[in-house]
Amino acid sequence: MATDTALALPAAVPPARPRVLLVGTALASGAAFMVFTGMIGVYLAERSAVLAQGGTWLPDGVTLPLTPGTIAFATMLLSGVTIWWAVDAVGNNDRPSAYLALGLTIFFGVAVINATSFLYTQMELPVATTPGLLIYSITGAHLAMIMIGMVYAAVMVFRTLGGEYHGRDREGLVAAAFFWYVTIAVHSVIWLAIYVTK
Repeated sequence: MATDTALALPAAVPPARPRVLLVGTALASGAAFMVFTGMIGVYLAERSAVLAQGGTWLPDGVTLPLTPGTIAFATMLLSGVTIWWAVDAVGNNDRPSAYLALGLTIFFGVAVINATSFLYTQMELPVATTPGLLIYSITGAHLAMIMIGMVYAAVMVFRTLGGEYHGRDREGLVAAAFFWYVTIAVHSVIWLAIYVTK
C-alpha cells in the first residue's frame, strides 16, 4: 500500500482559466468604437455637405468654445495614467495605491462629465438643428460611455477590496483599463472632429 502512494502521479494542474472578461470587454469596446466611428462619420459627412454648398454649419450666434473640450480631453488623458497605475499597483500587491488610483480615475471621469456639461451651457446650441442633434447625440453617448467605464472601475474597486485580484491575477482591472482606453480614444476623435475643426 505504501508503494502505491509513492508511485502515484501528482495531481493534475487545473486548466488555465480563459480570459473571458478581457475578451468580452474587448469585443464590447470594439463594438462601441465602431458605433462612434459611424456617428462621427455621419457628422463629418453632413458638415462637409453643408460647407460644400457654401452654407455655415453652426447656426448664427452659436460657438463651440475650445477650452472646456480641451480641458475635458486633458483630464481623460490624465485618467489614462491613473487607471494603469491601478493595474500596476495590484500587480505589485500594493492595494492602497490601487484604491487611490481607481478613485482618482473615477474622480477624473466625473470631472470630464462636469466639463462637458459646462460646454453645453456655453455653446447654447438648439437640439432642433442638424448640428445640435448630431453633437448632442455623439457627446451624450460618450458621456454614457464614461459613466459605464466609471461603474466598471468601481466594480473593480470592490472586487479588489474583496481580495479577488492580486499580483498574479488582475484580469478584471486590465479589462476595465482597456475599456477606459477605448473611451479615451473615442474622446480624442470627438475632440478633433467636433471641438477643434468645428
